[in-house]
Amino acid sequence: MKIVVLDACINGSLEILNFEPLRQYGELTIYEMTKNEEVEQRIQDADCIFTCRALISRTIMEHCPNLKYIGVLATGYNVVDVIAAKEHNILVSNVPSYSTDSVAEFTLAMMLEICHHIGAHSDSVKNGEWTREKGLCYWNYPLFDLKNKTLGLIGFGAIAQKVAKLATAFGMNILVYNRTIYHELEQDTLHFADLETVLKSSDFVSLHCPLTPETKEIINEDTLSLMKDGAYLINTARGGLIVESHVQSALIHGKLGCYATDTITLEPISSDNPLRKAPNVLITPHIAWASKETLEHFMELVLHNFTSYMEGNPINIVNL
Repeated sequence: MKIVVLDACINGSLEILNFEPLRQYGELTIYEMTKNEEVEQRIQDADCIFTCRALISRTIMEHCPNLKYIGVLATGYNVVDVIAAKEHNILVSNVPSYSTDSVAEFTLAMMLEICHHIGAHSDSVKNGEWTREKGLCYWNYPLFDLKNKTLGLIGFGAIAQKVAKLATAFGMNILVYNRTIYHELEQDTLHFADLETVLKSSDFVSLHCPLTPETKEIINEDTLSLMKDGAYLINTARGGLIVESHVQSALIHGKLGCYATDTITLEPISSDNPLRKAPNVLITPHIAWASKETLEHFMELVLHNFTSYMEGNPINIVNL
């Protein structure tokens, strides 16, 4: 059996996941990173592969007749044509719920940064502004609390549910738009609603849905127009959920008070991305999931997925 890891390096140069336990199952080839144009040549005779960023298309599958298993090194599996995989009897597994705590905490951290501008004020102190200040203190932005604000969640999987729990602890009210309504989860401070109601009523809107044909560019000129003037948009899900040029325009014209995102439509971010020079934007390099504890748990789940497949009891299969 030939096993190929296309993306063992998860952050460009510093952190390489340990796939060595896979050697017990066959001939193992590990690549730190793989460009899309390199995929076919690298996996042409492989039986099992692992990918994070490298695209696995229908054409790739047609040209790789030995392929039987694709392990996606993420929860989202849009890098694989799962319909074609099913037609070719190729099992595709993902890694669900491995980063729930980390991403939920990161979402709240972004919200708190919007409220209190901690980073900007720290920078101003280092630049000497407090030294020159005649008064006891100063603030360069309006500061406000999360308490009694309304948080709109688009999607209500494990991460969004943890975000709701944390936000409730801060005294927020929660509105949820989700394909499935869980009436048993509703309470005084959490209610399900249609998308229009969530957008119109929320001070913060946080995206937690998968990127699918139905959710692609769900945040666009039309849906942005429904939001409160000066509302805040958070995205720790997928860049493709928004139209970046529309969000840029909303920031420029004050429709959005801030856009805080950990993900971009095309990663790494390009030099001409419209968000880079937009006002009131926070952009982090897709790190919400990358805590030490999460990375350790992630690798355990990746190996457990493959072990289960080899034992004839595949789990976390997304294309059955």
